Amino acid sequence: MKIAIANDHHGIDIKNRIIKYLSERNIEYINFGCDEKNNVDYVDYAEKLCNSVKSKESTLGILICGTGIGMSIAANKIKGIIAAKVNTPREASLCKEHNMANVITLSEYTENLEEILDAFINTPYSQEERHIRRYNKIMNLK
Repeated sequence: MKIAIANDHHGIDIKNRIIKYLSERNIEYINFGCDEKNNVDYVDYAEKLCNSVKSKESTLGILICGTGIGMSIAANKIKGIIAAKVNTPREASLCKEHNMANVITLSEYTENLEEILDAFINTPYSQEERHIRRYNKIMNLK
């Protein structure tokens, strides 16, 4: 497993916490994020990360911006990406299990970070027909 991480100027601190989390668990990662507080466009970072997930260079992605909303909107414009803005471990688990999300987006103020990461990384995709059917419908939307 390899996790891609990207952030804009708002997400530097939380990105560094995620890198520490992944390193402590010997999980490979790619850092596509910004490391300076200068104002940047989150869209550029979302695109880099999503292309890595889409090409299977990375297994999953984690995007961080001020609210997580902008990153989510940008990520979901890229074919093959299902990104979910999550606030809780339960949302992280369900977005992956039921919706086959391959990217989560976080706010720079995310609480329960480790629990959210555990839930997203460790939850398997559902094999239930209803979840697969819905996933396929989402992927066929134009």
